Amino acid sequence: MYAVFKRELFSFLSSMVAYITIGIFLLVSGLLLWFFPDTSILDYGYAELDGFFSLVPYLFMFLIPAITMRAFAEERKEGTFELLITRPIHIWQIVVAKYLASLVLVLFALIPTLIYYYSISKLGFPEGNIDSGSVIGSYIGLFLLGAAFTSMGIFSSALTKNQVIAFVISAALCAFAFLGFDYSSQLAAFQSIGNIIRNLGINQHYTSISRGVLDTRDLIYFITFSVLFLLITKLMIGGKRK
Repeated sequence: MYAVFKRELFSFLSSMVAYITIGIFLLVSGLLLWFFPDTSILDYGYAELDGFFSLVPYLFMFLIPAITMRAFAEERKEGTFELLITRPIHIWQIVVAKYLASLVLVLFALIPTLIYYYSISKLGFPEGNIDSGSVIGSYIGLFLLGAAFTSMGIFSSALTKNQVIAFVISAALCAFAFLGFDYSSQLAAFQSIGNIIRNLGINQHYTSISRGVLDTRDLIYFITFSVLFLLITKLMIGGKRK
């Protein structure tokens, strides 16, 4: 399993796809956070990163599908998937190894953004006037959100040999999981069960964690969500191997 994880991770890092994708993510988030008037925290007047944590989920809808689209699609296209599953490793381990490799890249994309926290802390008056607990909670929320999106991306990549199609499916699933339930709960037909529908969506739990409060229910939700999609992926690529 470690060999598959290492191969997948170094495969990403040896290509320009990972660097370009992460670079675009950091560039766009930096521009939105510091330069564009409508979203700039410099014009907001408060030492907080709420604007950043509100923007990143939408950037994740494109970043993570770009990272995960090649996980299984490329293996199937190049004919190496059949070779991979003949190795003495369970299919579940293959799925988890590819998932963890993609998740590490998501973590690599988040780590440079810590400079935003440092900058805001220095710019605050007095210096250091920033709610660190809320920021830590929001970063944990972002990581859990990234884990959930990554599981959907791995699933999407297992559906097709075409990386572009995998990207589109993954982006659509991420958008629906994050926004679809909130919009559906506002429909007149679902008003009586609106709260239940909202709680099924990712946004409700991500917002809860972003307040700086780590609720066990939110943690269980994200873990269950990710494991569920990984299990479906395992079934998609062959179920149990004898």
